[in-house]
Amino acid sequence: QCEEAAYEERRYPAGKWACVTKGEPMYEQSISMSFMKLMRYICKENSVGCYLGMTVPVLNEIRLTKEGTELEREVVTAYYLPGEFQQNPPVPMDPEIHVTERAPLRVITRVFYGVTTEETILREISLFWELLGSTDAVLRETYIVATYENPSIPQRRNEIWFICRA
Repeated sequence: QCEEAAYEERRYPAGKWACVTKGEPMYEQSISMSFMKLMRYICKENSVGCYLGMTVPVLNEIRLTKEGTELEREVVTAYYLPGEFQQNPPVPMDPEIHVTERAPLRVITRVFYGVTTEETILREISLFWELLGSTDAVLRETYIVATYENPSIPQRRNEIWFICRA
């Protein structure tokens, strides 16, 4: 029964997300800077001037280089807008935050714990490919790292998402 718990397939509906794209020298810098911008938007720096409420997971969309040995610098960090703001999203004060409608998503996902660095993410992608074996059902260049807890928690829960082809 271990294999059943190793990964699962999930579907997510279309919805509006607040997104920031950063391309800092290190993955950790990009996600940290983007998340701080999103937190300011969530907390008050928006057109309604109030706390929007936190949703999880926060997604970090990454791409691998052509060789597949490292991450491309540009990372998209995305926060799902709570239900009451889906129809009419508050406008961000920060011009680097873009509210976008994301299409429905089907993913194969696997949990991992700890910090998310370029090294740990590349290791998790590699381990997941070993588990899945050879398949064309998922994209090979774009992945999502989903985080469920505050980055300061040492053994926080994360997931690596393989995006299923349409």
